[in-house]
Amino acid sequence: MSRLFPAPLLSVALFVLWLLLNLSISPGNLLLGAALGILAPILMAPLRPQHAHVRRPWAIAKLIGRVGLDVIHSNLLVARGVLRAGSTPPRSAFVHIPLDLRDAHGLAALSMITTVVPGTVWSELALDRSVLLLHVFDLEDETAFIEHFKHTYERPLMEIFE
Repeated sequence: MSRLFPAPLLSVALFVLWLLLNLSISPGNLLLGAALGILAPILMAPLRPQHAHVRRPWAIAKLIGRVGLDVIHSNLLVARGVLRAGSTPPRSAFVHIPLDLRDAHGLAALSMITTVVPGTVWSELALDRSVLLLHVFDLEDETAFIEHFKHTYERPLMEIFE
């Protein structure tokens, strides 16, 4: 059964998404949606990395809450920086952050977090996954920023995935 449905939730989601995008449950759309839901996960299975092993699931909820608060706080800081840009330009900078996190799923989550939090952009990851280059919109103290980043995002992800 797992050969036909390697990712059953993805199959169902693709089927439902197909029907929602077409706004029709005609026989043709049902057939195409079912084909998409069955074939896409089978064809894409070799591209998926190893399965994630979550070590501490409760840390996920804590991390989501922290990211949510940081998104709100960063939105306010970026808005303030944009509004005062005429008188005081932002101190944009690229920051090299040494990483201890090596898990592919943890790094993917870290990249999504940096994308969601305003004022930060994931720029480059070293080939050996040891250093992350991050662009920061308004940087006051590089050392404090690195410590905050590692403590707030990297350490919880290491608890979750490693």
